[in-house]
Order: sequence, then C-alpha cells, then structure tokens
Amino acid sequence: MTAKCDRPLSAIEVRAAAGDPRRGWLTADGWTVPVALGRGGILANKREGDGGTPRGIFHPRQLWWRADRHRRPVTLLPARPIRREDAWCEDPADRHYNQPIRLERAQAGDRLTREDHLYDFIIEIDHNAAPRIAGRGSAVFLHLARPNFAPTAGCVSMTKASMLRLLRRMSPRTRIIIG
Repeated sequence: MTAKCDRPLSAIEVRAAAGDPRRGWLTADGWTVPVALGRGGILANKREGDGGTPRGIFHPRQLWWRADRHRRPVTLLPARPIRREDAWCEDPADRHYNQPIRLERAQAGDRLTREDHLYDFIIEIDHNAAPRIAGRGSAVFLHLARPNFAPTAGCVSMTKASMLRLLRRMSPRTRIIIG
C-alpha cells in the first residue's frame, strides 16, 4: 500500500544565510527550513574538492535510503535502497566519474553506507550529469545534516524531519534552484 503524497512541488529554493555562506535556507511552497551548505559556500564554477555547493537549477534523479534503518519514505521520486556495496565515484580520471558504483569490501571509495546518519536519505540531483565533465564536481546530494549543521563537502543538508517533509512533495520535475 502506498501512502498518498501531497501536490508535487514545482520548485524549491536554496539560498545562503546572511553572514555565513556555509549555512542557508531552503524554501518550498511557503515553508522555510535551515540547511547546511558546502564549506566553500555556493559557487558558480564548481570544481572537484572545492567544498562548494553548485549554483544553478537542478532536478532530483532519485532517492537513496538506508532500508536497514528506515522504512521507505513516502515520495514521488524513484527510490532505491542503499546496499553495503553501493558507493559514488569521485575520481575525475575514472570513466564512472560522478556515477554510482559497486565496490568490493577491500576497495576504497565514497561508500553510501556510513556509520553516521548523514546518508540515511540521499536525494541524488542532476548536477554534472549530462554531460559529465571530469573535475566539475561529483556526489552533490541533498542529505541529512550533522546535529550542529556543520558545513558539507558541497551538498545541501537538513534535518530528518525536513527531509521527510520535502520527500512527500518532491518529484522528478521539481526544480532545485541553488543560489
């Protein structure tokens, strides 16, 4: 049985907070929640490793979630449970750059199964996706925030309650406006 979702959001906006470029606000259909941004703030010319959150208009591709920790959330997005071998390629020299990959136990990489809860819910966005350009940034997600809203490596992070509320109304057509 699938729970009913509310009317899909046409857009969400993410803006930096006054006085601290690493903190921000996400606004969607009349509600606003605090978010953490990349340690480099919002950048128009995103590069791999710069810690910046990319400026632009993006769309969500899919939800990844820790099915071993949470039930599948209500969402209009395609959803995929995170498995132990799931990771993200952040190596600009690799042909799988900025794509999900599967890693064997001994292989290194940005695994999506983390001990902390930051990646319990990940909204994959289409930043640097079509075409993928080596070095222009990878693994830019919407995910859960640290308790103190510490800066991310370039993502937008929020509380679990905010994430679940957003997921109920986010669809593949929702525009994510950062900047």
